[in-house]
Amino acid sequence: MDVLLEARNLTKHFGPLKAVNGISLQVKKGEVLGFLGPNGAGKTTTMKMLTGFLTPTEGETYVCGEAMSTENLKARSHMGYLPEGAPLYGDMTPRSFLKFIAAAHNIPAVEIMDVVESAAGAVHLSNVMEQRIETLSKGYKRRVGLAAAILHAPDVLVLDEPTDGLDPNQKHEVRRLIEAMSVNRAIIISTHILEEVEAICHRAVIINKGMVVADGSPSELKAQSRYKNAVTLLLPKAEAEKAAVALKSIKAIESVEAINEGDNVRLTAIARGRSDIASIVSDVASVSNWGVSQFSVDSGRLDDVFRHLTEGEV
Repeated sequence: MDVLLEARNLTKHFGPLKAVNGISLQVKKGEVLGFLGPNGAGKTTTMKMLTGFLTPTEGETYVCGEAMSTENLKARSHMGYLPEGAPLYGDMTPRSFLKFIAAAHNIPAVEIMDVVESAAGAVHLSNVMEQRIETLSKGYKRRVGLAAAILHAPDVLVLDEPTDGLDPNQKHEVRRLIEAMSVNRAIIISTHILEEVEAICHRAVIINKGMVVADGSPSELKAQSRYKNAVTLLLPKAEAEKAAVALKSIKAIESVEAINEGDNVRLTAIARGRSDIASIVSDVASVSNWGVSQFSVDSGRLDDVFRHLTEGEV
């Protein structure tokens, strides 16, 4: 795959505040990158530098081999950007707004109608094209923003919280759109929804205090979790206490967590050193006749890794 977006040592100072401190990353064609971090970590500032809306104090961004800057129109033409809360003109219709955006991208007048219809069709806007934008639902407004970001056929898309405020059905639809759009593009998604990263992202970069603290596939990051290879049992409450004591006595088990669920308790045995404890737990549960109704082995938890890297939690 070709590298379509590359950031090299991006740094941004606002007076004495170093908001971004040497961020480097690459995104390839066909790749969806999840860009994660707690509030104030520097995500939005980084995305503004990636898209040329903010000049870095140090470092450079290259889009399709072109150096990104506020003045380099060729580099910016390769980029589509959907900021969080993207501003729309409420008194315009989606059709008139998208025609306006197309003209701003210097798309020839004879091509504008086709370009607008193509972008609107890609995000399923066709049935609201003549409504005023201010009358549309939040989901449809988000689609208008997406259509505006892709209508000039950019090679790179940067999407800031693309499903923010959408209901579950709308989120699912936007995720499907992102997957479809990623085939011939490089896409960066900033999101707080970790399930979104697992659902559609090939890689995830986590930043904290303006620096990259992790970069890998969701499965690689989950493998760093203390819940990797943890075993969870659902068993009757009457058996829970003695089961917990028995599990804690196993040398390969570091700790046991318990959650009450009505007449049952969900016990999670956390493996020491993320070792494979499934067989021994299964054997002990079977011999002890605890009445286990559910048994599962954890592949790791992205939220656990995120907290550990950004808050220092164990």
